Amino acid sequence: MKIEIWSDVMCPFCYIGKRRFEQALEQFEYKNEVQVEWKSFQLNPDLVTDTTLTTAQYLADRKGFPLDHAIELQNHVTEMAAEVGLAYNLDKALVANSFDAHRFAHLAKQKGLGDEAEEALFKAYFTDSQNIADHEVLAQLGASIGLDAQEVHHTLSGNKFAIDVNRDVAEAAQLGINAVPFFVMDRKYGVSGAQHVDVFLQTLEKSFNEWSVTQQSKLDVISGESCGVEGNC
Repeated sequence: MKIEIWSDVMCPFCYIGKRRFEQALEQFEYKNEVQVEWKSFQLNPDLVTDTTLTTAQYLADRKGFPLDHAIELQNHVTEMAAEVGLAYNLDKALVANSFDAHRFAHLAKQKGLGDEAEEALFKAYFTDSQNIADHEVLAQLGASIGLDAQEVHHTLSGNKFAIDVNRDVAEAAQLGINAVPFFVMDRKYGVSGAQHVDVFLQTLEKSFNEWSVTQQSKLDVISGESCGVEGNC
């Protein structure tokens, strides 16, 4: 059964949602029959990378919040992240456009390393305060998960996978997805946001039960005279 996850690297709830989903999947009896595919989404496509700007100030400016309120919101999210074992350093996070990070993720997905790329990107942004728009940073992240650093540089030097990123974004719009994380299970059920583990687990079970019925190939057969494959008539 296929599960598609739309997310953005700079979305704090996406990393939390990833952990909660993983915890649910660990408890799921048929986890080995689940295929996870990450999809690109950009919360602010027009964002200009500015490593001199704090994420709190960026949030305050974008939402029209007082800076103190933006810091309070970040502190709340940091506490949520800690509950699932994640260390957020949002006061040091760098404001960066995520488009090239998504292109990097598509390269990794092509190599069978999609989940590893998402994990590396989230950790780089939220924990390690790295610039996820910097090609050298992305090359180093690639090398850490088994990609060739030179191939990452070559990919990012052009426009490769730009079409794939834009296709994911367009597909999200067609499905009515306007916030992330968003989990689509077997193209039948959607889970929006960093839901609690039990919500993910219940939806997994429901989706899988319905999916497994469609996979049954055994037919109810009414037998009559016939010839077998070995010529037995």
